[in-house]
Amino acid sequence: MDEAVFNPGDVAWILTASALVLMMTVPGLALFYGGMVRRTSVLSTLMQSLTAAGIVTVVWVGIAYSLALTGEGAVIGGLERAFLSGLTPESDADGLPESVFILFQLTFAIITVAIVSGAAADRLSFKAWCVFVPVWLVLVYAPIAFWVWGGGFLDEAGVLDFAGGAVVHINSGVAGLVLALKLGPRRGWPREGVPPHNLVLTVIGAGMLWVGWFGFNGGSALAADGLAAHAALVTQIAAAVAALVWAGLEWIFRGKPSVLGAASGAVAGLVGITPAAGFVEPYAAFIIGALAAAGAYGAVTTLKNALKYDDSLDAFGLHGVGGFIGAVLTGVFASAAIGGTPGLVEGNAMQVWTQTWGALAAAAWCAVATLVILTVIGFFMRLRVDPEDEVTGIDIALHGESA
Repeated sequence: MDEAVFNPGDVAWILTASALVLMMTVPGLALFYGGMVRRTSVLSTLMQSLTAAGIVTVVWVGIAYSLALTGEGAVIGGLERAFLSGLTPESDADGLPESVFILFQLTFAIITVAIVSGAAADRLSFKAWCVFVPVWLVLVYAPIAFWVWGGGFLDEAGVLDFAGGAVVHINSGVAGLVLALKLGPRRGWPREGVPPHNLVLTVIGAGMLWVGWFGFNGGSALAADGLAAHAALVTQIAAAVAALVWAGLEWIFRGKPSVLGAASGAVAGLVGITPAAGFVEPYAAFIIGALAAAGAYGAVTTLKNALKYDDSLDAFGLHGVGGFIGAVLTGVFASAAIGGTPGLVEGNAMQVWTQTWGALAAAAWCAVATLVILTVIGFFMRLRVDPEDEVTGIDIALHGESA
């Protein structure tokens, strides 16, 4: 059998992109979230991202990668790569060494799980989190990844998701919403505000997320080529526009633009462009960034208060709403000259419907399965920390440490 020959530039770029995406979780998301919680919950918030990286890696290698991205079928993959059985340096996956492909996709699974934790800050039991992560990865993330990227029914239907609008952001946002509803609001919320304790950490984390997103979207081309460069460019455009739009909306409606708002806007724009980055022209990135920021701003400032759900760090508002907007707008602005599939602006109105029902299918499975998982876990242990631990601080209660 001939030894596989891989492009060294492609391999080097995807290894670099893998490092960038891992940086998005630890320390990027960890600091972004850690700066927004109470001072007495900082370490528990960081610990949730750290343990996500550890647990997801073990479960991904053991079974989740095989279920998510190998085999044939409409709903779930096979077990041919369980514990990476049969993997060799010559194994090929989309023109890359399969080991590189596995690593790159692993970093996506890690950050998806870590995003969920933001909805439950200040009150989630660490023991329950450690049980939830592996079960959710296998029963929710792996099937949806297979539907979209592994040849499942959404892939066959023509749903476009370049880097994870449904797989990562709608998935994590909806799971976060279900988790927040299941746990109930934080002590004193909404009567008592819970202001961020250290916005410097949050902005540092947001900056790491922004930089890491070049690996997230650019790496999803799976090659060091023009498409990777294009995806990186539109990523920057959408993030920049969204940061300015969010700050502008605050200036109009609240009188002052906030640092937290600008950082949140950048993240909303990054989320919105994720499914579209390899399919749309640069002009569309301006529109997607602006609409993702406006939609997420509305979810965070109006929808959450109207429906009274305590999504602590706005996992649903930024990722669920931003991801859905991005998924639908991919169907509007997809260009045949970029990704090969035209959207509404090029005469293919059906692509908008395909994107919409695909996003709703992912959201529906995530919501139902996440609720079932949390309900079953709740039969065996408390999902929420004891009330007295919330008062004294969960860092000390859960980890015996203080920031």
